[in-house]
Order: sequence, then C-alpha cells, then structure tokens
Amino acid sequence: MSGGPILVWGAGAIGGTLGAHLACAGEDVTFVDRDRDHVAAMQKNGLAITGPVATFTVPAKALLPEEVAGRFARTFLCVKAQDTDDAARALAPHLSEECYVVSAQNGLNELTIAGIVGEARTIGCFVNFGADYMEPGVVHFGGRGAVVVGEIDGALTPRVEALHQLLRAFEDRAVVTRNIWGYLWGKLAYGAMLFATALTDAPIADCLASSRHQLVFLALAREPLAVAAARGVVPEAFDGFDPAAFRPGGSEADAVASLDKLVAFNRRSAKTHSGIWRDLAVRKRRTEAEAQLGPIVELGRRHGVATPLTRRVLDLIHDIEEGRRAQDWVLLDALGEAVPA
Repeated sequence: MSGGPILVWGAGAIGGTLGAHLACAGEDVTFVDRDRDHVAAMQKNGLAITGPVATFTVPAKALLPEEVAGRFARTFLCVKAQDTDDAARALAPHLSEECYVVSAQNGLNELTIAGIVGEARTIGCFVNFGADYMEPGVVHFGGRGAVVVGEIDGALTPRVEALHQLLRAFEDRAVVTRNIWGYLWGKLAYGAMLFATALTDAPIADCLASSRHQLVFLALAREPLAVAAARGVVPEAFDGFDPAAFRPGGSEADAVASLDKLVAFNRRSAKTHSGIWRDLAVRKRRTEAEAQLGPIVELGRRHGVATPLTRRVLDLIHDIEEGRRAQDWVLLDALGEAVPA
C-alpha cells in the first residue's frame, strides 16, 4: 500500500471488479457510487464478485459522492461515458497534489478528464474484460480480457510503470503502452460492432457469427478506423480484434479471420451480452451510444470521413431507448441495407 489509498469512482461492472481485486491484494480502496442501494449493500455486506473467473466478497468502504472527504493520489474513474464530465468535476476537489486519474471506461473520456483535471493528472486506460452489475452489492465477472495503461502523451513514466504493476494484481497479463490512443480507437471500432449486436436480443457471439450480417460488421468496424487514420492514430490489436485487417484496402479474408477470433473470444466468456444490451433490455436506461459513437461521427465530419453506418447504429439505438423500436434481428437487417455498395 505504498502508493496510498485508492479511490474508485463508479463501483459498477468495471469499477467494482477492478476495485474488489485491488482490495483483495491488500490495497486501501474506497468505492464511490451514486446508487444509494448499491452503496448501502456494500456497506452492510461488502462487495461480492461472482462468476467463473473469481468468486469472493471483500469488505467495502463505500460512499455516496457527497460523502467523500479527504484527498487521494490514485483515482480510477469508472462511470459510464456520458457521466464523465459530472464525475470528473465531483472528484476533482479530492485529488492530491501528486494525484492521477485513470479512465477505466469505454470511449475517449481521457479528453474530457484532461480538460477538467489537467493533462498531467490524466492516465489512459483500456479494458476489455467482461463484467456486469447484477444487483446492489453484486458484480458478475464473466470473462478475462485485455487491460492496458499508458500516459496520454506516450511517455513511459515511473508512475505509469507503478500503475502497471498495481493492475497486474488484477490481470497478470496487463501491459503498459506508449500508444494508449491506439488501443482506445481500436476499442471504438470493436465497440461499434457491440452496439450493433445490441440491436438484437441475441448473444454477442451469435451476432458476430451470423453469415448474412458479416459484411455489416466488417463495414461498421472500418468507419472508426478510417477516422483514426485521418487523425494519425495507429490502432492496436487485442483479444482477437486485428485493426489492420479492417483498414481500407485490407484483405477481406483477414477481416473475416479476425471476426472469427472475436466470436471465439466471446464464446469463452460467461458474459454473453454487452453492457449496452443490458442497459436496453434489463436496466431500461440510456446507453453510452451518444458518448461513444457520437465522437466518431463528429470527428469523421471534421476530417472528411463518411460514417453512415455509425450514424445509423446511433439512430437505431436511440429508437430502442425511446421505445420506438424493439430489439430484434430486423434492426440488424436494416443496418445491412445501409452498407455502401
């Protein structure tokens, strides 16, 4: 515990899983969440991690945002992408002089965080493990996946190396990189496909394995990667996703091979559906669509890169969120109609 206490802001799927493992490793972890029932359950019974990867319960210091006091040097921001601005502003007063904030989220939230707490206090993080918030005090850890950290300016600093060693207490295959933006943009491309799978009620693997929708997923993944290329970002591979296979001019056989690897990766996980699907089908709340897909569309517009499929997925997700459509394979069929000839 030489690095001092750890603040985990957002104790759901990502923050709960990560923080519980760090607490098990002997770290002094404080969990913060705005869900009163979740906080009360953690205070009373601890935080339970269930699933095939690990099953255990840790005593949890859990607080509501307004109850946090003191300052922390190590902070993990693990809220939904659309809540990043509010959460970063709320935790900013609790950062010590030598602090850092790690964005353990989906999307390009490092940009928002850096704008609030400063670039020098922001560390990038990419996570691809499978987890779900199940009920107050319980998080399901369904499958291991890549964990990567890196300074947003590409430097290899003592603090990011120490953070890497800390995260190995959770995932012993965690890596440190000089190209964290490459991983984040790679996840955006994969994430676009996950949003498309959530248009149906089927498991991720079944959607990605659907032969009649293969071209849809390939074309959809190519849009964020084209935007990344326009921005000078070189996307990185992870967990079967090979961005080089999806770049314009790439081999369709290589792209299909990568898609097959993603199917195999998801078949191995007890997390059968995405968090996006869970937000729509179970929790009945808005997804991260606008916060994740919106920047792809906007940055594509700025760089002159067309993103019609990404825009179409975003519109269809909004239709489900607002009750105009139901999750069904016909929506994935409709997306296919938008694939450029």
